[in-house]
Amino acid sequence: MIISARTLNLHRRAKALFTASRESLGSRELGKKRRKEGFDITRYRVIRLMECLGLVVTQRIAYKVTIKRKHRDAVSGNLLNMNLNPPGPNQVWADGVNYMKTGEGWQYLAIVMDLFGRRIVGRHTSKRMTTDLIAQAFLKAHRLRQPPKGLVFYSDRDSQYTSKRLKRLLKGLNCRASMGDVGAGCDNAVVERFFLAV
Repeated sequence: MIISARTLNLHRRAKALFTASRESLGSRELGKKRRKEGFDITRYRVIRLMECLGLVVTQRIAYKVTIKRKHRDAVSGNLLNMNLNPPGPNQVWADGVNYMKTGEGWQYLAIVMDLFGRRIVGRHTSKRMTTDLIAQAFLKAHRLRQPPKGLVFYSDRDSQYTSKRLKRLLKGLNCRASMGDVGAGCDNAVVERFFLAV
């Protein structure tokens, strides 16, 4: 099969652009770049071109290191001991934070999940991962659900959760803090699973 010089140039340039993007350039963006360079190429043709050249996009997971707790802040005990199935609603809520791309740029998303129905009952976003991010998500959930006294709020041991401010908030609303054990990633698996689905 004879390939024209123009087609060969298209293939070489497409491969170079894809490699320069660290294998993250999809068909839409690759097509845009080629059109800017003067190639009249449809998305369908770009998809075929990528298949022909074996260009497969590698999705990268955004990773942001969370802030570790201050050792002077006290850690709450683990009241759940892996029992993630409470007998009724508004008895155990779990919290989680993820760093994600939004229409307004990269933001932290804090969610509060009622473990009984696996339903998100509160959420809040912020450019910074602070105690306020967690507190606002919790307060939204509390206002919406108005849980009974003794609600267990389950989280990990990062500084946002061990802070005196969050402890005062929970105590003032008659809620109990519960924290996962060190190195026990499965303790908050339900919330982690939610973030994988988002």
